[in-house]
Amino acid sequence: MTENDIPLVSFFKRLLDPLIILGSLYLIILVQDEVFTGSYLVLMIIAFFISSYIYEQIELYRTLHIGKQLAYAVDIFLGWAITIAILVLIGQGTGLRYEFSDRVIGTWFVLAPFALLLSRLTAYMLAFNFGKNPEVRSAVIVGSNDPGGGILSRLASPGNAGIDIRGFFEDTGRSADVHSLSPYLGAIADVRSYVLAHKIRTIFICLPMSEQARVLALMEELRDTTASVYLVPDIYTYGFIQARLDHVGGVPVIGIWETPFTGLRGVVKRGSDIVLAILIQIFLLPIMVAIAVGVKLSSPGKIIFAQRRYGLNGEEIVVYKFRSMTVAEDGAVVAQAKKNDVRVTPFGSFLRRTSLDELPQFFNVLQGRMSIVGPRPHAVAHNELYRKLISGYMLRHKVKPGITGWAQVNGYRGETDTLDKMRSRIEFDLEYLRNWSLALDLWIIVRTVKEVLKKDSAY
Repeated sequence: MTENDIPLVSFFKRLLDPLIILGSLYLIILVQDEVFTGSYLVLMIIAFFISSYIYEQIELYRTLHIGKQLAYAVDIFLGWAITIAILVLIGQGTGLRYEFSDRVIGTWFVLAPFALLLSRLTAYMLAFNFGKNPEVRSAVIVGSNDPGGGILSRLASPGNAGIDIRGFFEDTGRSADVHSLSPYLGAIADVRSYVLAHKIRTIFICLPMSEQARVLALMEELRDTTASVYLVPDIYTYGFIQARLDHVGGVPVIGIWETPFTGLRGVVKRGSDIVLAILIQIFLLPIMVAIAVGVKLSSPGKIIFAQRRYGLNGEEIVVYKFRSMTVAEDGAVVAQAKKNDVRVTPFGSFLRRTSLDELPQFFNVLQGRMSIVGPRPHAVAHNELYRKLISGYMLRHKVKPGITGWAQVNGYRGETDTLDKMRSRIEFDLEYLRNWSLALDLWIIVRTVKEVLKKDSAY
């Protein structure tokens, strides 16, 4: 996958590059024991907006040299040279040039591009997991909205690392340009079944905008999958699309359904999970030991109950809980716990009311199977039931399941004994995916403590 395909690198280029430029100036002022005056603040503000604009414009030319590592250095030094030229002209024209130390400004002009280069290399290593081979995502192409097949050829090109195009779906015939690169898989009506059977991770919809009804119908069918869906804009209406575009292999696409945890957001989410899980485990270790003893003494059976759930991208995971029942159901049919459920032990009832039975799931978080905050994982049997009844149900699996979630702190904790309750829970889960932020995660954790203290909704 190329640099443009990595949201983390894009984030560095569009936001952190200007911040690094300003930070390097401030550090140079401190190291050289200069006074940070109001003139330097004005310079930093001007440099921020100019560098932000320059590096965003250079982004337009990235497709001219995709895949060439030298492009990193070329973009950095070219953008910085243009920024310097504009700053010098402004300084000379306004007289601000004489408000600064020549030593500070000269050092800044020299060191800033190297600081930028270091940040880009750091971003590259983070995005590619510190030099390991990037994950290859299976993909299919649906339709053809350009007569020449140029877009499809670029998507299906073997040189497009990180994307494994499995084939091509079309009703009216094959595009000659992609014939040798992309096997024909069948009619568009076959897309959903193929994606489910082969666990396809990415779908590129290349149908003309004039077939809007057909596109919407296809998108509705694909809600029952966990695939990331991209709409490749129709070349004839490209200029009218008012949306933030992503790039795959240099091709502009619109992300329709995608995880919020890409790039830097993914790093922040995983980092916060690890830090919080370790701190919570250390703090609650004596309590967990006491609970383990209580479970063992209160009823015969294992201390830890392991159950299969759906995790990220709909893959099965094993979730841990302190056993709170006399049974350990994990089959094709799993009955939800109800109020006064005879299967729940007296000690287990206490654990469920206080949610203490969920504490072993912090080990799932450290394993990378779960997150502290996210849609609650349902038993596999429940997933197979509700995915047939609720449109968009499987989209909640675009992120790792959580120990607590937005639905749980909004009144949907515990049993969901009606379809409407489950539908409302899913709506809250999808709202979380649309609006995620680290602040929202922390707010959910705080509200979870409040909800647990109510002790009125979990059985």
